[in-house]
Amino acid sequence: MENNRILVVDDDPSVRRIICRVLGSEGISTEEADGGVDAVRMAVSNPYSLIILDLMMDDMDGFQVIHHLRTNGILTPLFVLSGRQAEVDKVLALGIGADDYITKPFSTMVLCAKVKACLRRSSLLSGHANELIAGPFRYICDEMRLFKQGEEIFLSGKECLLMKYFLSNQNKILTKDQIYRYVWNDDFVDDNTIMVHIRRLRMKIEDCPGHPVYLKNIRGMGYQFVAEEVEGRSAMVG
Repeated sequence: MENNRILVVDDDPSVRRIICRVLGSEGISTEEADGGVDAVRMAVSNPYSLIILDLMMDDMDGFQVIHHLRTNGILTPLFVLSGRQAEVDKVLALGIGADDYITKPFSTMVLCAKVKACLRRSSLLSGHANELIAGPFRYICDEMRLFKQGEEIFLSGKECLLMKYFLSNQNKILTKDQIYRYVWNDDFVDDNTIMVHIRRLRMKIEDCPGHPVYLKNIRGMGYQFVAEEVEGRSAMVG
């Protein structure tokens, strides 16, 4: 894991020191940021393998950091490490783009195991970066081709970008701002354009477009693509 580099963000230097020492003992390189502003600047400028992020910071809290990174298309895996244990904080952090939520006080052994598992997963994915697979769906990136249960589904250019974005962010709630910025490369969000393209995509990927199970509308927040859970339920029912 010598090629991996992790950004550790916490305003408590003792916490940063512990995390960096534990990861360093496993041969994992780390860099430190003591606040949200520095974390954003460093994450934008450097290709980290993982970000470990505290929530409670004075200059920019962890929620703002996550939102800024994901809104700007930075999809680096991100673990929240926080003393905030309320369920609503966990749901919010995971909903806006965190990949895991670990509460303080924390076990350094568990944290290290989670980090190593994440890095292994990322390494495996990078070896198959041309394909995105979820449930019955398989998307070949450089050919812009989508298959469902082995059958090809023909998509327009924008539908391909939408599908790629959803498959790259499975189970995450994506806001209309994020979607529009990625697919249309524009900060001005046209709700009607998004809804029309989502409706067309559903017509092609859903078994019953009027009752979507893969591409869900999360009221007041955005859209969520879920494939693995649906596939699992289908297998259980069958």
